[in-house]
Amino acid sequence: MAKSKILFSLLFLLSTLFELFSSIIVTAEHPPFHRSISLKSLHLHRQKLSHLHFYFHDTVSGPRPTAVRVAQAHMTDKFPTLFGAVTMADDPLTIGPEPGSKLIGKAQGIYASASQNDVGLMMVMNLEFSEGKYNGSTLSLLGRNAVFFAVREMPIVGGSGVFRFGRGYAVAKTHLFNTTTLDAIVEYNVYVFHY
Repeated sequence: MAKSKILFSLLFLLSTLFELFSSIIVTAEHPPFHRSISLKSLHLHRQKLSHLHFYFHDTVSGPRPTAVRVAQAHMTDKFPTLFGAVTMADDPLTIGPEPGSKLIGKAQGIYASASQNDVGLMMVMNLEFSEGKYNGSTLSLLGRNAVFFAVREMPIVGGSGVFRFGRGYAVAKTHLFNTTTLDAIVEYNVYVFHY
């Protein structure tokens, strides 16, 4: 009987020590879920407002399209708005509207026809820049593009690199739209706050 009490006490002690050390090890390995930090600790100082101006070239026709339809609903072709069509894009961004104008980046992402009544695209794009001080930086655009409106406004919801913590808006205006091929050149003015 005495041996079983000692054995039970020893097992209880070992179990308690194991739990204690396990919780210390788990706590030591994982930092807290959240904490407050200063902007300076991330090398972020004064907020800036930048204005970017460029042209977006969306080519869906020809031997080298920059945008291709990747999905559609079985009824998409029955809608005049192509409701349900999903297109993946890797569109050039240039300084001027001419196709041979200087390349400054790419618009990479998806746009989808999200309206049954008018041509309203849901745009999910990363604007990736490859020129000057913006080389390697991106802006994330997410919003509705009513393509047949003269001027459209879409939100900038984030960014990376120079545009870290970026937020603002993009104003799009169609420069050229080919009604036969559906290719388009769109002028963009982007206003973005960043650090």
